[in-house]
Amino acid sequence: MSATMMQAFVLTRYGGPDAAELRDMPRPRPARGEVLVRVHAAGLNPVDYKTREGMLKVVQRYPLPAVMGNEVAGVVEALGDGVTSFKPGDRVFARMPKGAMGGLAEYAVVPEQFLAKMPVSIDFNTAAGVPLAGLTALQALRDELHVSQGSRVFIPGGAGGVGTFAIQIAKWLGAEVTTTASPRGRALVEALGADVIIDYTNERFEEHLRNMDGAFDLLGGETLLKSFGVVKRGGKVVSIAGMPEPETARKDLGRGLFLITLFWLASYRIRAVARKHGVKYRYLFMHPDGAELAELAGLIDAGTIRPVIDRVFPLKDVAEAFAYLESGRAKGKVVVEIAGASG
Repeated sequence: MSATMMQAFVLTRYGGPDAAELRDMPRPRPARGEVLVRVHAAGLNPVDYKTREGMLKVVQRYPLPAVMGNEVAGVVEALGDGVTSFKPGDRVFARMPKGAMGGLAEYAVVPEQFLAKMPVSIDFNTAAGVPLAGLTALQALRDELHVSQGSRVFIPGGAGGVGTFAIQIAKWLGAEVTTTASPRGRALVEALGADVIIDYTNERFEEHLRNMDGAFDLLGGETLLKSFGVVKRGGKVVSIAGMPEPETARKDLGRGLFLITLFWLASYRIRAVARKHGVKYRYLFMHPDGAELAELAGLIDAGTIRPVIDRVFPLKDVAEAFAYLESGRAKGKVVVEIAGASG
């Protein structure tokens, strides 16, 4: 392959699995304030297939074709003008810019402020599964739910990609953690520190829980609606799987009246249920942050947080990796190994 080209997983249109394909693309160049990273591995997340399906077009419409992928781990290859925090050869990881993606490729450009040095105690494949899920959990629990020593927090779906980080971060913040899991996932969430585990295959959490300080919803649907009933009045439910509400448009996306109004309408039922229970509702779009990612790296190296990787797929099998993620069977993160994909 030409030195100016690279292999990448590219979204060609919005739709099903055949809407994205592996193809050769021009290798990106770092602009001022950007870093060129030779990608060794990229993590997959539900936002990836939701983007492919066009579910997020109202929030972010990408000019097509667009290289997919929202989190990476790799080695600094080159620096744009003005970059001072990194040097070629540094092992780094990042949540990619929301307006660009670009992680499922042999090379990616990342703004300097979104990058952090990788934890020294883990490999590239493990590091690639950290940025999006880890930052989401940290921002939801610390910044939105204000979890602290003695907090009682409910995290349904704790065995998934975000859930495995959320349990550990909530414990680090001093919380008592209740989660739901299948019998297959029970040992995992127990090992991560969950205090109370409800088997959702034969128990209803809403019949067992009361007066939780807050809930971090990872599942949406009926789980989200029932979560309001287990949180005490004046408490808060933060979701990454429900409907965005007006604050999402203002605070997370920096958008104006049109999107604020749209989200007000879309989230009306959820907010009505929240009001009925005297509980606040917040939908979170996490934001990339290199400083917070460096904080997570320190927690990983200290042994406080252990990233959980379910499966690693080679780049040539990226479509299979997407299918596995979409099946909902993964316990932890799904990662695509990229370095050396084309020699």
